[in-house]
Amino acid sequence: MSQPIPHEVEVKLAVPSVESAREMLKRAGFTESIPRSFESNVVFDTPNSALYQSRRLLRLRDFRNQAIVTFKGPPDPGPHKSRPEVETLVADPAAFQQILLGLGYEVVFRYEKFRTTFQQPDQPGHAVLDETPIGVYLELEGPAAWIDSTAALLGFEPSQYVLQSYASLYQDYRARTAAASKHMVFLPGRE
Repeated sequence: MSQPIPHEVEVKLAVPSVESAREMLKRAGFTESIPRSFESNVVFDTPNSALYQSRRLLRLRDFRNQAIVTFKGPPDPGPHKSRPEVETLVADPAAFQQILLGLGYEVVFRYEKFRTTFQQPDQPGHAVLDETPIGVYLELEGPAAWIDSTAALLGFEPSQYVLQSYASLYQDYRARTAAASKHMVFLPGRE
């Protein structure tokens, strides 16, 4: 008998700067638990976009010298981004990518960010500060009630929740920015 797939529950919050986000988190009692680290993500799909059309995701992430493959199922309706998510470490990311390509998957999107993780003592969720090529976001991930109370503590209202994926946010950005590249990656030399 198979186990039910765990769900991630999260929201993004657009913030004006890294400094302002760090100050908000500090005032709310958060401390840094994973230091600022570069993260690279590769999203795969079939040639006919079957995963995208069914609102599923297959991603290979490189973060802090670990490769993580992630499957995300379709999101549930509601005020938070909630969807099935299964992740596992991959010993050889280049080999795993070759397996996916051999099975007919294609690289459809790449995105990069610098990520810092924060925790509050004895709390069930965490906050991540994402510095992306299209702006700075806080992600709150944990139980829905914790997300709502933490967002309020940080000065945000539910109307400010961003439920879009980075791929969707980047599509919107590309629609407004003629010179934007296909992938959400930093220009050479960005630190």
